[in-house]
Parts: sequence; structure tokens; C-alpha cells
Amino acid sequence: MIYYGKLYKYKVHVAQEDQKTFTDLVRMLVGHCASDVEKARTIFRWITVKNLNSITFDDSAHGDTPMGLLRGIKYGTESYHVLFKRLCSYAGLHCVVIKGYSKSAGYQPGVRFEDNRFRNSWNAVYVAGAWRFVQCNWGARHLVNAKEVPKPGGKGKSDSLREAVQQVKKKNLRYEYDDHYFLTDPKEFIYEFFPLQQDWQLLKSPISLHEFEELPFVRSLFFRYGLYFPDEHTKAVMYTDSTGAATIRIGMPPHMQSSLIFHYNLKLYDSDKDQYDTVSLKRFVMQSVVGNLVAFRVHAPCSGALLLDIFANAVTPREYLTGEPMKFKSVCKFKIVCEDLQTVMVPLPDCASGEWGPVKATRLFGLEPLTHQDALIFAGRELELQFHMTRPLTDFMATLHKNGSEEKRLSKYVSHRVTDDVVTFTLSFPEEGQYGMDIYTREIAQANPDTPTTEKHLLTHCCKYLINSSKRN
Repeated sequence: MIYYGKLYKYKVHVAQEDQKTFTDLVRMLVGHCASDVEKARTIFRWITVKNLNSITFDDSAHGDTPMGLLRGIKYGTESYHVLFKRLCSYAGLHCVVIKGYSKSAGYQPGVRFEDNRFRNSWNAVYVAGAWRFVQCNWGARHLVNAKEVPKPGGKGKSDSLREAVQQVKKKNLRYEYDDHYFLTDPKEFIYEFFPLQQDWQLLKSPISLHEFEELPFVRSLFFRYGLYFPDEHTKAVMYTDSTGAATIRIGMPPHMQSSLIFHYNLKLYDSDKDQYDTVSLKRFVMQSVVGNLVAFRVHAPCSGALLLDIFANAVTPREYLTGEPMKFKSVCKFKIVCEDLQTVMVPLPDCASGEWGPVKATRLFGLEPLTHQDALIFAGRELELQFHMTRPLTDFMATLHKNGSEEKRLSKYVSHRVTDDVVTFTLSFPEEGQYGMDIYTREIAQANPDTPTTEKHLLTHCCKYLINSSKRN
């Protein structure tokens, strides 16, 4: 058995050379492989490791050679699935090309597969006694600016990735390896790919095209993080109740709870507009974490359709506490439809972005809430919150926010004190209403023996609460 790390280095070495024939290439690739799975992975990795944007091809390269096929893929005249099938045949592997629909670049939740748009092709290879899916195209590259892809209503096959490549600038096609698309579990593959022949779903209980359209629009990162939908009624299109509310819940596996951070974006469904009456639509979503579930409660400010894009990233507390910007990637999207709004919705207070509640403070800062465990607090005209510090923190700062009030004016109504390992925040509200409270702090890093002073991390957002103040509470 060859270890994949060792195998990977060998594949990269082979990929840097230009083999003249398929026979020579396959001999070099699979000669050291001990199983069909290793052969298939080696071929998949050889194909996906190549950044076609950085390769200058000889215009005279024959189309029936490895480099000729790669050149054709770069310029949109050939396809990855053809190359993979060809190499598999030389390696003695049974491989087929499957045609169907895919939720590819330019697709949005709720779009129907009614014509030739979003047509795609992929492979199935027979290894370890079963047929398994392979999508070399998506395993090798993706569009980073899909908004330039032709919108629905165009002619022909212009929305398939192959045609889209010809219509977007080359810089928008990023080559980035994604192992999810090698031997993908059929139960996961069906979220993005629907074959024209039902048998190629490889599912015990096949689904219809309509059911495929209704499946939540998820990306490979969703499965890489082990995410799932705990509510069976979660669909690609979610309808609000009469108050304009709809909730999306995502489950996290136990081993990812301490590292996953989520963010979101909300905009109008058919445009890039992300404001309503000059207010960011983000302020009409309340994100919170309870146990292993992250919830996004949307309150539509008007009738119509919205697009909720949910992002995630796995980071360690150490990485977060540096205060450096983090890159988030989309894990799923939903169309939120409000057919008849009966209630006037007001935006949440203008706090820092991200989740509400103290879970973030505990997860990243070791700050445990002693008094208030929930994101939403009902209070009178005064409130006291306490946290226990499990590690040294310093320079606490809290800010209050209220619609129609300046942050500077509210600053005198919140204070804090630290006693031993307990930090206490005291609030007095000048009037009834809904407030948002942001808490910031920084960790005292361990003393560095190479420097005479103790290093400090950047002041970083710790958590936030939504507080409803009323005399009746």
C-alpha cells in the first residue's frame, strides 16, 4: 500500500512533466498503485493538480494526446470527464460519462431546470466493487465571480460551466483542489447533480427532478465540515409566516463545534441590492448558536423574495484572537419568500456582525456567562451581566446600540468592573426599547522569552446580546 502523501508527491512530479502518449502517462501514474481506488485517485489528482491558467500550450499539440486534451479543456473545446474516462480506460478501470443537471455557477435556489441551462457531465468509476462518482471539473477549479455568468433566460447551454468559461474573464476561474468530488457519497452528490437516467443516482430511493430542485442549495464545504439540516422541512425555498419570519437551522458535528464560525449575507433575490430603506438587510437576520445548532432567523422587512447566503470557516481560538481578517466560504444558500407581510418589521440594533449570545465568548475567549445564557434578554431599566474568566483577559469594552440613538450618547449608560476572575457589566437604559450590546476584550498572551514585555492581542469582538428593556420586565 502506498501512502497518499507519498503518492501525492509522485503525482505532482509526474504532472510537471509532459508525457507524449496516454500509454506513457498511465504507466507512470498507476504503475505503483496497489488497488483500483489508488489508480482512480492518482488519475484524479494528476488531472486536478494542473493549473491550466499557468500552462502555455503548444498550439500544434495533437488533440489525441494528454497535453492536447488539457489544452482543449483550457480553451473550452474539451472536457475533464473525457480526459478522466480516457485515462481510466488505459488504466483498466471501468468508467462512464453521466449527463444531467447541476447546480453550477450562476444557479440560485428556486430556479427550475426547464431547458438546456445548467446541463453538465460527470463520471462514475467502478472501484472496490461499486460505482462511485467523480467530478474532475469541480475538483480542479471553480468560478470566483459567478455574477458575470449569464443570467437565467439566456439561450442554449450558456449556463453550463464549460460554456461559462468562455464568457467570463480567465482571472475569474480559480484552480483549487477539492477532494469532495472524488468518490463522492451518492447521498451528498444528489444535492448538486441530477442524472438524466435515474439509475445513476446510485440511491436506494431515487428522487424526482422536482425533489432535486427542492433540496437545499449546498456547496462541498457543507459536507467537508460535516454539517446537516436537523429539520426535515428545510428546502431550497423557505416561506415566512405572516410576521415575515423564517428560520434556517444547521447542525454541527461535536468535533467541529469549537472551531466553526458562521456569517451570512442577505440581499434581494433578483438584484445585488443589500439594503432596505437605507438599512443593511443583514440587520433583519438574527444568528445564534444553541448547543450544536446554529440558527438564522430572518425577518423580511417587505413582501417579495430574498437570498440568504450562509458562510463558514473553521478557525482556532488562537487564529481568531489575532484580530486578522478571516476568509469565509459559502456553505449554503436559500431563497426566502414573504408572500404577505402583516407586521411592520424593524431592523436589529446596529451591532457588530455575526452571532448573538455568549456562546462565542466561551468558545473563543474562555469567558463563561454566569447570569445570562441566552442571546435575548428581557430586562427592566437596569441590568447586570457577569462572566467568569477561565484565562487572563484585559481591556474590556462594552458599547450600547439602539435604533435612532447615537452610540456616543449611550456610552455613559454602560460600565464594567473586574473582580478577581469575574467581569461585571452594569447597564442602565435611558428609555424603554430594544438595545444591542457589544462586548470587546483582548487576551494577555504568554510572555515571550525573546521580548522584555508581555505581548497583547488586538482588541477583538467577544459577543453581543439583544436586550428588550421595559418597565414591565
